[in-house]
Amino acid sequence: MQRIKISEILRSEPVNTTVLVKGWVKAFRNNQFIALNDGSTANNLQVVVDFEQIDPATLERIKFGAAIGARGQLIESQGKGQKVEIKASEIIVYGDCNPEEFPLQPKRQTLEFLREKAHLRFRTNTFSAVFRVRHALAFAVHKFFNDRGFYYLHTPIITASDAEGAGEMFSVTTLPLDNPPRTESGEIDFSQDFFRRPTNLTVSGQLEAELGAMALGDVYTFGPTFRAENSNTTRHLAEFWMIEPEVAFNDLHDNMNLAEDMLRYVISYALEHCGDDLRILEERLLEEEKSKPQDQRSEMALTDKLRFVIDNDFVRLTYTEAIDILKNSNPNKKGKFQFPVEGWGTDLQSEHERYLVEKHFKKPVILTNYPADIKAFYMRQDEPKAGVPGQTVSAMDILFPGIGEIVGGSQREERLDKLQTRMREMHISEEELYWYLDTRRFGACPHAGFGLGFERLVLFVTGMTNIRDVIAFPRYPGSAEF
Repeated sequence: MQRIKISEILRSEPVNTTVLVKGWVKAFRNNQFIALNDGSTANNLQVVVDFEQIDPATLERIKFGAAIGARGQLIESQGKGQKVEIKASEIIVYGDCNPEEFPLQPKRQTLEFLREKAHLRFRTNTFSAVFRVRHALAFAVHKFFNDRGFYYLHTPIITASDAEGAGEMFSVTTLPLDNPPRTESGEIDFSQDFFRRPTNLTVSGQLEAELGAMALGDVYTFGPTFRAENSNTTRHLAEFWMIEPEVAFNDLHDNMNLAEDMLRYVISYALEHCGDDLRILEERLLEEEKSKPQDQRSEMALTDKLRFVIDNDFVRLTYTEAIDILKNSNPNKKGKFQFPVEGWGTDLQSEHERYLVEKHFKKPVILTNYPADIKAFYMRQDEPKAGVPGQTVSAMDILFPGIGEIVGGSQREERLDKLQTRMREMHISEEELYWYLDTRRFGACPHAGFGLGFERLVLFVTGMTNIRDVIAFPRYPGSAEF
């Protein structure tokens, strides 16, 4: 007999039919009622044991966490809490679970404890919900771009370029680390390495995506990226996933529209298709909030916060306008910002971004036209404007409540001479990036794109507060298990 998923049973409710389900025991009450879950839904299915047909030795093995199968008739439930249940005529135990040795217990576990047991945390209600939502968001991203005629481009994971110019990269080599070959000057001789040159794990697929956009028009990447940043915070990972569209003939305004549309779409998709999981995560968040001081609690419940984003137009303002607001804000005047805003040229921190979103505008915010000195070399230089004290670029960041920046992007500099000048100023090798400059030499056109850190999006939608809790196997300083 073919197994049927619990999600399908609860959706179609084929009563008075014989079904076979398989999953893990979430509870076993009164030696009669099994709460079974197979991971396909947040909801359990009740299995009622028929004592007359089940071997007592089998009943002894039905413990929390055990993997079992149950065959029987699906009937309307007489009890509270479920519409249907299975009256089991056969129970099969596939895998025992000793409750005295199993690290997880049928009670609330702290997130800190579960991070130490990351290989088992999928089995909890919270984390199974998180990763079902993560799947839905990933699917929605692909659907959004596919429905709009974009092409999914797989950019390289091993690369010789540093797209961000930050230098925080993981090296890739086959040379012996204890005694690498060296040149006459004593430097490591990478000509003897696998790729005959220094290489690293990619920090971004953007530069390669631009190459695709110059022929295919609309492309996007969705893949892993790596940053060797020694940062132990709740917002940073050494390995994370990035969504990076690049669109030929788009300007900054088009770029903002695309990013706003994408965020609305994927969040709406999660609200429509992940109701049960979001309910579990919202209840978890409410419990967590109770332990916080009143002034640190969220003003909105999780689903209200998600609807807040899709129901409100994003406020658009320039960096220069934002600096004026922040400089004259009460927190800045009273010295409550950890990083005071002294004037134009200040590199905005998360506390500044959250103030704009959560306190000043009370809406999602798109900041544009940042100072060139705090942005990457590839961003298009703006024409000088009255009232703006320095050179700006056509950059944009989207800021969300609770997390600050969620999207960063720009119109790209398509003018060869200006791009070369900027690269020289930032000591970026034109020879190394000859292939990138060729896109400006031959058939250049205005184009724009952005990057969305996927884990930041999952963090926002699930209401989790630590980015290590929204990726299956987190990589951060000192941790590379599993």
